[in-house]
Amino acid sequence: MINKKKLSNGISIEYLDQGEGEVMLLLHGLGSTKADWDFQKEAFSEAFRVIAPDLRGHGNSTKPSLKEDYGISQCGEDMKLLLQTLNIEKCTVVGFSMGGAIAFDMAVKYPSLFHKMVIVNAAPDFNNLGEFGEQMIEERTNLLKSKGMEAMAKKVSEGMFPEPEQRKLQQIFYNRANKNELKPYFNSFITLMEWGLGDEIEKITTPSLVIASEYDYTPIDSKVKYVKKMKNAKLEIIKNSRHGVTMDQPIEFNKVILNFMNS
Repeated sequence: MINKKKLSNGISIEYLDQGEGEVMLLLHGLGSTKADWDFQKEAFSEAFRVIAPDLRGHGNSTKPSLKEDYGISQCGEDMKLLLQTLNIEKCTVVGFSMGGAIAFDMAVKYPSLFHKMVIVNAAPDFNNLGEFGEQMIEERTNLLKSKGMEAMAKKVSEGMFPEPEQRKLQQIFYNRANKNELKPYFNSFITLMEWGLGDEIEKITTPSLVIASEYDYTPIDSKVKYVKKMKNAKLEIIKNSRHGVTMDQPIEFNKVILNFMNS
């Protein structure tokens, strides 16, 4: 069931609420929507209550006009308020890409909300990705300014699903990404790239699973390094997958998460 709630901070969040039982809060990636979880919602909601929101600036949720109203911490606060509104005291937070950054931030600021945490193809320090991060900022900024959101949607969807047999997935993601308004997308992107946990990652004690795709944008080694800094985390690698693992390897991805949930 699709619902919408206006939070006490004035942000309205649209979200999927499906299934019963222990809650799984599913947080999507940059420039996407709750549809990131279309290949998970049925499998997960058989045994769990799935809450999958559109994050601020995305989908059918509020899109603020000012850059200062965007950021990982603001998104995390939205999720805390949404859980409070729904009278959910504890949940497992599953964050993909930008959603993973939000999960990390929440785990430091609101640890009592967490039962478990799953981080999918994300980093704890987007502000410290080195040359890769600097190049991404330059390329995306220039592309958005010169050619707009349609060109960005094309670039991202082709990068995530480059194989000929992935043409359908590429089109699905392109259609989703192309609906973004340029300014909210850009503000979400820039504030993501300004965010990082630093040494605070060592404070996270929540039982955590980090999922890395074999061919993600950032190397597996980078995930190995930050998992070692966490007190209660393990790493799983999904073979033959790129960044969009929720879509390109859904069966294996779902299996890994459900095993973790039931462990």
